[in-house]
Amino acid sequence: MKKTTVPDLFWIFIIAEIILHYLLPINKIILYPYNLFGIILILFGLYLNWVWVPIRFREEKTTIDPNVMPTKFILDGPFKFTRNPTYFGMALTFIGLAVLLGSISPFIIPIIFIILTDRMVIPIEEKNLEKRFGRKYLDYKKKVRRWI
Repeated sequence: MKKTTVPDLFWIFIIAEIILHYLLPINKIILYPYNLFGIILILFGLYLNWVWVPIRFREEKTTIDPNVMPTKFILDGPFKFTRNPTYFGMALTFIGLAVLLGSISPFIIPIIFIILTDRMVIPIEEKNLEKRFGRKYLDYKKKVRRWI
């Protein structure tokens, strides 16, 4: 049986947002044309998550898999502002979709995603990074926030 990964959850959460919007459309709070700002958030989130990070990790020949020990420590680009640009990109995509849909109910998904990722996924990655890079990673953690 295939193990569920964060990218799998990404698509599940996207579908959940859309379902929530159509089945439980609690108050439309963001109306046209303001809801179109969500497209910018979605595009920026997708760019971070599906373009910049994978290309950069491929260039450095290191893993993007949180369960595998990394071989390189990347500090440039978005890593200057957030220790987790992939998850930040996913969160932006979820928030952007919620803004685009405009009702309150889809905003539940980004909140759930951030809490689950912050408590269950990121600590595993941080443990691996601390083990692999030691003091260098600990110093980085002091300078750069987990999310933004």
